[in-house]
Amino acid sequence: MTESRSASVSLINDDKNCSIIATIPEIPIEIVSHEEMALLEAALLSARSCLSSSSSSSAIPALRSSRFHTHVRSVHSITALSKRGFSGSKEPDMEDLGDFGSTQKKTRLPDSFLLRFRKKKGLSVTDITSTEWCEKQMEYILLGKPRKVNRAMKKGSARHAKLEEEVIKKVKVSVESVEDRWALKLLNFMIGVNQLLFEGLTRELPLISYVEGIWMVGVIDEIRMPVAETGRSPLLVDTKTRVRRTLPSDPQQRNGRLQLMCYKRMWDNLVADNFPMKKFFDYFSLNPYNMLSEDIIERTANLGFPAKTLEDALRYYSNTCSILPPAQDQMLLRYESQQDNSVLGEDHFAYDFDWLEKQIHGCLEFWHGEREASYTPEEERWKCQFCQFASVCPTNANLNSSSLSPTNSTPSSPTSSSPSSPTNSTLDDKPSS
Repeated sequence: MTESRSASVSLINDDKNCSIIATIPEIPIEIVSHEEMALLEAALLSARSCLSSSSSSSAIPALRSSRFHTHVRSVHSITALSKRGFSGSKEPDMEDLGDFGSTQKKTRLPDSFLLRFRKKKGLSVTDITSTEWCEKQMEYILLGKPRKVNRAMKKGSARHAKLEEEVIKKVKVSVESVEDRWALKLLNFMIGVNQLLFEGLTRELPLISYVEGIWMVGVIDEIRMPVAETGRSPLLVDTKTRVRRTLPSDPQQRNGRLQLMCYKRMWDNLVADNFPMKKFFDYFSLNPYNMLSEDIIERTANLGFPAKTLEDALRYYSNTCSILPPAQDQMLLRYESQQDNSVLGEDHFAYDFDWLEKQIHGCLEFWHGEREASYTPEEERWKCQFCQFASVCPTNANLNSSSLSPTNSTPSSPTSSSPSSPTNSTLDDKPSS
């Protein structure tokens, strides 16, 4: 599913009906005995005496009244006298400070990139792979310098859309709320899974999964369900387009492998029933009982998922995941030429859980603000030649032109490819009238 940028959600803020009621806080009253009151009066008289005899002093000295010292130990109830440490102690009690801490200048740590830029959105797999490619470049993009789209990226996106149309037929539906948008993602997953189970292939499958304490989102290019005697397990596939008719460099292959491994981790978490519903609603500030748009309710009923609320859609989503097997440990990266869509090569590789954990944890250190953004390793500085921020990046200050020479070819653009197969309907959003 893709979301139309023309879709809009109207929020009404009726300031006229908004009012602020000021209330006077209730002041607690404490009852003290005559003996305690006498002690208080004695303390005040002693304090005035000390102030008048030492007008040049900037602090009130401790009281020297022997009568006060003999009686203060017997007072067990709360009094202003005992709280203010008139006994002559040099170090004040914590209660003596009152609200002193709040009057000091507080140093507010900046929010992490995850809270600033991905709150209520989730961290995408593209965020993870972009961070692995170059954290400093990711930082520049997040801080308001959008990535430029070059010709190669446009061609890759066009190829990607063409391949999606081979198996997916989009249907426009009205969107009236943020709950509608999330419901569409969940329902499109179920539509894609049905296609996978009955036809053995689906593409552009949206994923929402809870991994390493964060919400991750992504779209798998292609999933195949091979028929085998020992069982059926999904094969995750991703296709990259290439400007040059060469295979990619090792860093590019590593980045592509990371992408597919993230998808497998998300998929396996879902089929293991690791989807905390309450956390989902809370994190994305969603109302599970909000009625979906009439258009979505009607169309989903026709598809066999009669969901009326987001909670209904999530139950279908969870039930669908529970019948699925884990993804294969073997994954496939395909490389196509942008000139004629011919296959340049295929990379069959195995899932490496430990390596993936290390990569995700390192990425989250950056996104959680636990450390500064790191620079591309020196042996991979050729990446800088294709980076729009190379001229302003401090890492290039002392580099000569030879160190920026690429080892192979320009970075690839992600897309999907497979033989033509029957189409399947998926839902797409459109502005509600």
